[in-house]
Amino acid sequence: MNYIVFDLEWNQGSSRRDHLLHELPFEIVEIGAVKLDEAFRETATFHRLIRPKVYRHMHRITGDIIHLTMKDLEKGDPFETVAADFLAFCGDDFSFCTWGSLDLTELQRNFEYFHLPKLSEEPIPFYDVQKLYALSRGEGARRQHSLERAVTDLSITQDLPFHRAIHDAIYTARIFATLPEEVKKNISFNNFNAPKKRRQEVHIVFDDYAKYISREFPSKEAMFLDREVSSMKCYLCHKNIRRKIKWFSRDGKQYLGAARCDKHGYMRYKIRVNRTENGNCFCVKTSKFISDADMDALRLRQEKVRKRSL
Repeated sequence: MNYIVFDLEWNQGSSRRDHLLHELPFEIVEIGAVKLDEAFRETATFHRLIRPKVYRHMHRITGDIIHLTMKDLEKGDPFETVAADFLAFCGDDFSFCTWGSLDLTELQRNFEYFHLPKLSEEPIPFYDVQKLYALSRGEGARRQHSLERAVTDLSITQDLPFHRAIHDAIYTARIFATLPEEVKKNISFNNFNAPKKRRQEVHIVFDDYAKYISREFPSKEAMFLDREVSSMKCYLCHKNIRRKIKWFSRDGKQYLGAARCDKHGYMRYKIRVNRTENGNCFCVKTSKFISDADMDALRLRQEKVRKRSL
């Protein structure tokens, strides 16, 4: 199995009134990638420029960052050609790695816009190296460091300029190779294409929490009627456990609840409601064991939400 560490550069429209901004907010203009083997050794690279079809003028901020002009990009190939060559470079047995989660989303969005076959019909597992780097430092998964900061902190040789796709892919690959094996167990899922069927739903257990990604539902109300969504289970016992705090929400987008396993203790549940582009919804539910003090804090939070709704 190989690791495909890739990075994208893209251009965008210059006017908020541009009707394409919703359909294609970012048009990819450069793809850079590094292939690593199972020992995290570099075995091949991929680098191509893409000739734009949608945004024919370089956004001033984009041009300053990536140091490319439209004249440079005119030498590139159509996205369809580069995308096919990139997939051929990836091969059959691989996992994607990126710095952050946005590149994989925009890659799929560009595939969709140019009417290419989907990379996947369901969530794609991948390695978010930015998140893994934060975890390796003992920080939360949401802590975001810049690529340049990570390269500097790890004393990685800076022999290439940043903000070019192939260079950033090389730096990301070098960082990924240095991370501890324990950290690399924390795989992420890109939900550009949410599960459509129950068999496509994601159930995964990490060292200290579990994650569930539901299939699509026509409404939030229908989603919460599903037992798998609304139930509270111990991910170690695999049984429903006694509910202590019913689901509550401050904004209707994130729901919290808690239960107690007689064997393993209190567990907090969090549901994040996500909307799809076709108007359906799905959820990402996480469960995590918490202390008695955390449980008391959650009760206080529930009470504040209740009082605010009166």
